[in-house]
Amino acid sequence: MVRLPGRPRPPRPSGHPRAPRLPKPEDEDVRGGRRPGRLRAAVTGRSVAGQVFVLQVVIVLLLVVAAVVAQVLQVRHDSDVEAANRSLAVAETFANAPGTAAALRAPDPTAVLQPKAEATREATGVDFVVVMNTDGIRYTHPKPDRIGKKFVGDIGPALAGGTVVEHIRGTIGPLVQVVVPVKDAQGKVVGLVSSGITTAHVGGAADEQLPLLLAAAAAAMALATGGTALVSRRLLRQTHGLGPYEMTRMYEHHDAVLHAVREGVLIVGGDGRLLLANDEAHRLLDLPHDAERRSVLELGLDGETAALLASGRVVTDEVRLVKDRLLAINQRPTDLRGGPAGSVTTLRDSTELRAVAGRAEVARERLNMLYEAGVGIGTSLDVARTAEELAELAVPRFADFATVDLFDAVLKGEEPRPGTALRRTACAGLREDAPLYPVGERIRFVATSPQARSLTTGQSLVAARLREAPGWRAQDLERTDQVLGYGIHSLITVPLRAGSLVLGVANFWRSEKPQPFDSEELALAEELVARAAISIDNARRYTREHSMAVTLQRSLLPRSLPEQGALDIAYRYLPAQSGVGGDWFDVLPLSGARVALVVGDVVGHGLHAAATMGRLRTAVHNFSSLDLPPDELLGLLDELVARIDLDETPEEDAAVVTGATCLYAVYDPVSRRCTMARAGHPPPALVRPDGSVEFPEIPAGPPLGLGGLPFETAELELAEDSRLVLYTDGLVEDRERDIDEGLELLGDALRRTRGATPEETCRTVLDRLPNRPSDDVALIVARTRVLDADRVAEWQVPSEPAAVSEVRASVTRRLADWGLEELAFTTELILSELVTNAIRYGRAPIGVRLLRDRALICEVSDRSTTSPHLRYAASTDEGGRGLFLVAQLADRWGTRYTPEGKIIWAEQPLP
Repeated sequence: MVRLPGRPRPPRPSGHPRAPRLPKPEDEDVRGGRRPGRLRAAVTGRSVAGQVFVLQVVIVLLLVVAAVVAQVLQVRHDSDVEAANRSLAVAETFANAPGTAAALRAPDPTAVLQPKAEATREATGVDFVVVMNTDGIRYTHPKPDRIGKKFVGDIGPALAGGTVVEHIRGTIGPLVQVVVPVKDAQGKVVGLVSSGITTAHVGGAADEQLPLLLAAAAAAMALATGGTALVSRRLLRQTHGLGPYEMTRMYEHHDAVLHAVREGVLIVGGDGRLLLANDEAHRLLDLPHDAERRSVLELGLDGETAALLASGRVVTDEVRLVKDRLLAINQRPTDLRGGPAGSVTTLRDSTELRAVAGRAEVARERLNMLYEAGVGIGTSLDVARTAEELAELAVPRFADFATVDLFDAVLKGEEPRPGTALRRTACAGLREDAPLYPVGERIRFVATSPQARSLTTGQSLVAARLREAPGWRAQDLERTDQVLGYGIHSLITVPLRAGSLVLGVANFWRSEKPQPFDSEELALAEELVARAAISIDNARRYTREHSMAVTLQRSLLPRSLPEQGALDIAYRYLPAQSGVGGDWFDVLPLSGARVALVVGDVVGHGLHAAATMGRLRTAVHNFSSLDLPPDELLGLLDELVARIDLDETPEEDAAVVTGATCLYAVYDPVSRRCTMARAGHPPPALVRPDGSVEFPEIPAGPPLGLGGLPFETAELELAEDSRLVLYTDGLVEDRERDIDEGLELLGDALRRTRGATPEETCRTVLDRLPNRPSDDVALIVARTRVLDADRVAEWQVPSEPAAVSEVRASVTRRLADWGLEELAFTTELILSELVTNAIRYGRAPIGVRLLRDRALICEVSDRSTTSPHLRYAASTDEGGRGLFLVAQLADRWGTRYTPEGKIIWAEQPLP
């Protein structure tokens, strides 16, 4: 809105006197009156009001003076005329009186005429009546000493028979006198009579009227001055004490601003007539040249706009379409502070501003869409989901339909192979019945199609009017006719480029908006697709790495469980949401029908964690072949991890393996004892045959690789059909809960599995987990079995060679009882060699144990810690061939150490 200046303040040119200060509100005193400074400004005439006041006072004063002078002059003129007339009448009457002419011939005219003249003078009120002869010698006079002297005045015309009226200074002062002739009967002038009145006596009437005249003048002066003061006061208030120069300058500036401003200004009176309109208002409203003083309803405006201007109601930035312009209208009344009735209206042309604002809004929306593309595309490392996010973001803000086609190799994480078919990976639209290729369909674009050209050239293309694009229609005439009939009329095809790789194409289709895609929208589509292509390529690379990691992990984890008869086992492995990790497990058959269970966890995810897990699993396999106790095995594993850390630290600058945990358990089905040790791993859960659940107290050693502390074992005696549950921390620990809460939930789940098989137990436990856990989960459920006493045979052997034959005989009989006569010969040879070595090189007591499990196991124990070694005997050696024979006859053989000594064992397959 334009604010009309009350007092412009242009810069004061150099050398010009400073303009007088405008009166300020503080010049008013507390009672509303004006301070002396303001009154002096008004009286001295520096302001317009002061000058008007002084001018009016001067005019009134001049008028009063002129009136007084005119009145005085008029009175004096009237008095002179009256004096002349009275003097003439007196003179003619005296001249024509009987006896006057005769008295002039008398010897002493003075004696006759002097009394008569004085009587006449006193009777008529004149100042003198003088009778003279034709020579001008006085016969009469009010002052007798003047008688006989010559008359002062012109007597020539009277001697000729005329009358003389004149103003002279006589002997008695300034006077008006008349001279008339005295004629005899023959008409001859025989004398002259003069009568007159002095000026002092003539002005007497004027002097009497002068006080009244002056009083009237003073009253008129006072009234005029008071009225002028009131007018000047109002003018002073309206002009704010401005001088003529400032008033002129203010008007010039006001007029310049009013007509130069880029806003229309209208002033409408209380009666609805247009009082003022500047040039911009004339232009915006196309007003006629004679619009002022006419009603706003008669100016050719539309009804709503005219009614608004005539109403005078308050509006602020109300936008109206007036002819072909969008006008922002502001309107305020003028009588808010006692001003005249009416309103002031300002008009601002916002047509171009709205267009610019519309373009700015479009640009803002596009920037917002690009921002959302940056944060909304690529939220998951999944190629198909990333393509769906691109399509969903583009609809409906940019296109009515959006499709993404990728090479099959990209979906598998491999580099694209140009020339192969693409697969429709994502499709989004305003409706679901569009006749476009469905998701999952393989598409081979013809060479003339925009998609094929984009894939070949790597450039984006716009098919502004699909109906006029024969190359696109050649793809599938029936389908393209359906697409056109559906209303889709414009297409943008943008290749999904990641560096030098073209991963596929993104297609944007338009149907609702009648305008085709333009170059600006093509640039937006390219920017949008460029951001999405990076996310799709990242997902592709992740898919490739993930596939490699999964392949590596699957090759490192057990593909199947080994055959053994000590435990009934079920297991589960669930990778984390972020990919494969370092959780692992294993089932290792040991000598003497025993079975080792191992569960481990390497902190981290990805290829390195999987590779580290494979190294640890291989190490456990190797260490378990030595038949070491669990604590010793974990000690060796801890040293191995520490060496791996030392080897990798210089290159990687980090101890990447530190953080691995492990739990190792060995179950013996003969003694029903389970020996366990753990290195920073969660404790196992034990489900008793009655369904009760407990978490045995297993000493918690440090994680692998830290070193410095020994590991401790715990031994449990397990009843038959007990279930031992081993797991990794992903099962019981999460970002939303701690391990104590997880263990409690696991215990609750296991209590609901009373009498369940290991497979059913695994299913029940995992049902309580999310669909995709945040960390890897490895779970083993092992139900214990017991090797019956009738399948175990034991003998004590005296430390003498003769006892060997007795042992062979006893073993042969037991094999016959078990129906294994076919193994008697080989078993006798194996036992003979092992018992002979124990007697010769070992220490008593010597024991023999025969186990019938999935294989026939022969064990010979003694108190010596010396282990026999297999070697090739020379042709000249007398001995050294015993263990060689054992190795040839048995499937496996070996030595394991016990706290009491050692056991040498050999296994033979059952027939």
